[in-house]
Amino acid sequence: MDSNGFEDLINQLRTFTPRSEIVLEEVPAPQKLATYAFAFSADVSNGLLGDNEDEIASGRFVLLHEPGGQDTWEGEFRCVTFVRADVDPMMQEDPLLPEVGWSWFLEALDTDECSIAAPSGTVTRVSSASFGKLSPRNDESEIEIRASWTPVVSQPLDLMNHIAGWCRLIANVAGLEPIPEGISTIASARRR
Repeated sequence: MDSNGFEDLINQLRTFTPRSEIVLEEVPAPQKLATYAFAFSADVSNGLLGDNEDEIASGRFVLLHEPGGQDTWEGEFRCVTFVRADVDPMMQEDPLLPEVGWSWFLEALDTDECSIAAPSGTVTRVSSASFGKLSPRNDESEIEIRASWTPVVSQPLDLMNHIAGWCRLIANVAGLEPIPEGISTIASARRR
């Protein structure tokens, strides 16, 4: 795929519309990892309006393309992601949280019928307590999932499923209620 083909693919990927609580924004992609790259960031709100709206998760999705591939990728494309979300302090103490986080990643891609190769990543628990002048703040607990995988695609537009799977992952990590199959939300997704 040459630069024109990659640009055509990116123009199609830009049409992806996530569920209404997720705001996608195109951001600069890393330039030294592959010949071609594209990136989205996402912010997930609690779905409330005005002053009651609060960000509960965020993330970044990067699509890399190297004509001819790279040995470690096992393909010509590579998806790289970072997802961060607040979690309940009790959940943060669960010793199985990293395993659960990794299963959320795999299940989200599987649900959107994504075939993958060479998955890798980390799941991190982050807990912080505030002291001194910051002590009025509540203690905070987060989960961070960093992952990369090679999408196995029969045609480049199959990558749309991988973006859908990533959006499903960030929605799941944020604790959003699943949208029943065949139902769409009334509010349209916001894009910055």
